[in-house]
Amino acid sequence: MAIILLVCSCVTRRTATTPVASLKSTFKNDFLIGTALSIQQISGNEMAIAKWVPGQFNAITPENLMKAALIHPEWNRYNFEAADRFVAYGTRYNMKVNGHTLIWHSQLPFFIRRVKNADSLRHFFTEHIDTVVSRYRGKVYSWDVVNEALEEDGSLRRSIFLELLGENYIIEAFRLAQQADPGAELYYNDYNIEQPQKRAGAVALIKKIQAAGVRIDGVGIQGHWHANDVPLEKIEQSILAYAALGIKVMFTELDLTVLPNPWDSNTADVSASVNGKRAGMDPYPNGLPDSVQATLSRGYANLFRLFLKHRDKISRITFWGVNDAYSWLNNWPIRGRTNYPLLFDRQNQPKPAFFAVIGAKSKKANINTAY
Repeated sequence: MAIILLVCSCVTRRTATTPVASLKSTFKNDFLIGTALSIQQISGNEMAIAKWVPGQFNAITPENLMKAALIHPEWNRYNFEAADRFVAYGTRYNMKVNGHTLIWHSQLPFFIRRVKNADSLRHFFTEHIDTVVSRYRGKVYSWDVVNEALEEDGSLRRSIFLELLGENYIIEAFRLAQQADPGAELYYNDYNIEQPQKRAGAVALIKKIQAAGVRIDGVGIQGHWHANDVPLEKIEQSILAYAALGIKVMFTELDLTVLPNPWDSNTADVSASVNGKRAGMDPYPNGLPDSVQATLSRGYANLFRLFLKHRDKISRITFWGVNDAYSWLNNWPIRGRTNYPLLFDRQNQPKPAFFAVIGAKSKKANINTAY
């Protein structure tokens, strides 16, 4: 802990443009290091972020701007302006662009709510995948083709796609994406698929896609965990299980919350929310105590030591947000809380957890590494 506090006192004297280390350089021989970005962060509104990100990250994922509600707002109208700028930004700085996401039950265009028949939905489904993927053919490195299609028990989610198109809609989504851009890598992305039941469902789903002769290149484990309860053993079992299928493993939306969970269960379903603040649910509005900073650092250090152990199976680690100010966890599942789940604080300064991650590579950090 003394080492961490000493490092932290030095960090305050540095600027966001002169970090003491680079994540992408530290892990350049291990896996890509990515972050999720919004259109505001790559536009003129926040140029400091746009210029700072390429120094730390070599892969980017759009947080929202490629989701169907924004990129395909009406039956016969697409809005590619933000996505075009995002892809151009990635190209300019030589960062791998991961498209997120083609088929997801949430954040669908409003007009889909009125669809009642399979033919109409199939038309949207087919045209949407072909149009979006074809536009960025050769420019987008990879796609989250299907997102969050499983329930916690491993069964298929009762989404509009399952109800109207049947259980093979996932296979068809991968087939269409492959046809639209044969050179892009194609992934399935979900949360909690490190948990045994849901993992078994994901393994079965991937095997079904493969058995149909359709290409799937990787699986994305989102990685929304609590800093003091990271399920390291289950994560390792999942890395091994997915890699055994001959596909790449990624951690695609990594963040470690430090705030209390209002539920007994663990979920990252954006439709789940709690109305209003509850007593004790926003304990750190003015900053993290040193003891919680240490917990966050241990959580990240242990995770990255595990990732490094399996560097031959893992192709990318993406943090879901640039810094604490931009984390979705400030407003989910309770709006208006102050969370600290990432490696950089609200001024883009590296936190003790940043140095713990760097130290996981050098094995010099004074962090408990048992798991």
